[in-house]
Amino acid sequence: MVTTPESATPQPATPRWHELADHVLAGNQVSAADALAVLRAPDAQLMEVVAAASRLRFHHFGNKVKVNYLVNLKSGLCPEDCFYCSQRLNSTAGILRYTWLNTDEAVTAAKAGIAAGASRVCLVASGTGPSNREVGKVTDIIEAIKSDTPGVEVCACLGALKDGQAESLCASGADAYNHNLNTAESHYEEICTTHTYADREHTVSQAHGAGLSACSGFIAGMGESHEQLVELAFDLRAKEVDSIPVNFLLPFDGTPLEGVDTLNPRDCLRILAMVRFVAPDTEIRVAAGRERHLGNLQGIALYVANSLFLGDYLTSEGQPGAADLEMIADAGLEVLRMDTEVEGGRAGHPDSDDDNATTGPTPTGQDAATEPAVTAESAAGSKQNPVAIRTRGAGTSEPANA
Repeated sequence: MVTTPESATPQPATPRWHELADHVLAGNQVSAADALAVLRAPDAQLMEVVAAASRLRFHHFGNKVKVNYLVNLKSGLCPEDCFYCSQRLNSTAGILRYTWLNTDEAVTAAKAGIAAGASRVCLVASGTGPSNREVGKVTDIIEAIKSDTPGVEVCACLGALKDGQAESLCASGADAYNHNLNTAESHYEEICTTHTYADREHTVSQAHGAGLSACSGFIAGMGESHEQLVELAFDLRAKEVDSIPVNFLLPFDGTPLEGVDTLNPRDCLRILAMVRFVAPDTEIRVAAGRERHLGNLQGIALYVANSLFLGDYLTSEGQPGAADLEMIADAGLEVLRMDTEVEGGRAGHPDSDDDNATTGPTPTGQDAATEPAVTAESAAGSKQNPVAIRTRGAGTSEPANA
């Protein structure tokens, strides 16, 4: 018999993560205390947490991964002051800045992602919100994309909407609208002063009310507490959004959050798992910042999340599109095709996401969540490296990374 020295510190009982998964699979909801416990799980229990969360992911979405592709229709020059965003007012980040792509340019950019396997194209434009004339530009682009590839989903991410604009987008064939909440209401004044959390909520409600699938997520790593992450996850669940893009802060030089780099790969897995427990049948998209913050654990993240962005983001580079597809295959997962639905889940629903990768620049979404490539040469020091700025694809003469 093995004896324990009297001086040894008693070890806490292992949390029953699979019992929590059973509870959710039985149709129950987790409590805020449960969600907080997931975020505070010790590293020694991390793989058990991931395994339990993955049961929910596979139950609702099978082994499919939804591939999304961002097209940045208008980059930079935003009057909002979102502290995380490279396209914000007075940003000195060396990003691409250009006005609206024309319809042919936008369709060409979209086709690059579709050819690589994307079943959803996310059309993003910086700014507080579009004019009616600008909405007309976007509806023309949507109609052209749908004419060229009828089966593809299109999500728009254009910022705050005026009355009737969501209806116009829906009538043109848009499937979804992305507008991230970005952080908890109790933390919002710490990341933006030119609009409010309530403003963002209103746009999410407008999209839903017009018949568009509502996509809304957040950026982790902006100084929020664990309690605030849980607060936000429960708010997103209450709003019944169809898609939750989870971004991890990219600390762009030239923004107020420059140098803020507090997340590690294990934190990111816990955050994704927490969201999966809170919203088990909602599409969860691992979005901007995944390369930098998840690093070699990106593939494991796909056992919790069921969606990602392919290639580059709005203003930063992503890893090569081919590497994304290889990562999916290496995990034993399959790309969700345009006409495929997963029985029992929302994989075939028109959910959305654009935001900074997951949506976009400006209040439109979270431009700041765009992420730099992690190569074999830079992996070891990627957390110290500046964010890699996108210099190819939309708005340039260089081929897209898809």
